[in-house]
Amino acid sequence: MKQLHTVFSIILISLSACAQQTESEVKAQDPENVNYTTELVVSDINIPWGMAFLPDGSMLITEKAGELIHFKNGTKTLIEGVPEIYVRGQGGFMGIKLHPNYQTNGWIYFSYASAEGEDDGGNTAIMRAKLKDNTLVEKEVLYKASPNSKKGQHFGSRIEFDNEGYLYFSIGERGDRDVNPQDITRDCGKIYRLHEDGRIPTDNPFVNSENAKPAIYSYGHRNPQGLLKNPETGDIWEHEHGPQGGDEINIIQKGKNYGWPVISYGINYNGTSFTDITKKEGMEQPLFYWVPSIAPSGMAFVTSNKYPDWKGNLLVGSLKFEYLERLVLDNRKVIKREKLIEKTGRIRDVVQAPDGYIYVAVEGKGIVKIVPKN
Repeated sequence: MKQLHTVFSIILISLSACAQQTESEVKAQDPENVNYTTELVVSDINIPWGMAFLPDGSMLITEKAGELIHFKNGTKTLIEGVPEIYVRGQGGFMGIKLHPNYQTNGWIYFSYASAEGEDDGGNTAIMRAKLKDNTLVEKEVLYKASPNSKKGQHFGSRIEFDNEGYLYFSIGERGDRDVNPQDITRDCGKIYRLHEDGRIPTDNPFVNSENAKPAIYSYGHRNPQGLLKNPETGDIWEHEHGPQGGDEINIIQKGKNYGWPVISYGINYNGTSFTDITKKEGMEQPLFYWVPSIAPSGMAFVTSNKYPDWKGNLLVGSLKFEYLERLVLDNRKVIKREKLIEKTGRIRDVVQAPDGYIYVAVEGKGIVKIVPKN
């Protein structure tokens, strides 16, 4: 009987979408009531990595291959003066974010893979610039991770501001799993915090640690491609790719270690294990994790009255399964998962625009708008 119970338990775990409460008891469901349609707003973009909406309602879109597109009144215009992009593997032109006071100061922030530096290859850089006559001007590189690497994986990278005006950005561990993420003297596998002009905040957690990178705010991350301020609490939320299984959602806290690769709910892609533990003292547990991995990219909290049934929910794009996931939250606990706009394509980003509508960046298509039926 004991052996039978053990076998039954293993079967239950393997069939579930997740394995502890934060993910085991909550499987992704098909929508009970499809009360929306979709509209292709911007077509013919290969990999629209990030998007931001200007005050006039027009849109800026980063194309991974190295283009910045301005979409206005049905017309796409290529912006001149973009930084030189190191396009390799997962690296290219990535995140984009307007300064919270954009209407006053005009600053736009970008993350991109850059070959700048002495070593061959590239690494993630953060730049800010202004837009004038369809050209980027006053360009300033605020941060450039080092060393460069010819590896093509895990560049990150998203950008966010908190309520105090601090700038946060993510950089993946660049494929150096056993070297970068647990070492605060090295870039990569980290969330960083700067002032808006690139200065290091004096209260960053490792400014007084010997040889540490003073811009680091948290560490032990794998490949974060979601970074977002919770509009209700002001907390910075992050999601990151695990290996085979173990994609995570975390709430980023000052100086905390999020465990990669010492602890993980995932395994190697070849099915072997690289760690025997999922918990360790001094390392943070995820708020939620996915098994199997959905390959999350992009993240948005729904606050718009246009989607009353979704208000307060979290939306996350799935590259692997090609749908938008809706996560229903109850006091930082995921209580329901729902699949939206299935079989649309690899979803790279999701944004709730100032007009209240949700826009989704889909690889091989462009930008899709979710339109409520009622």
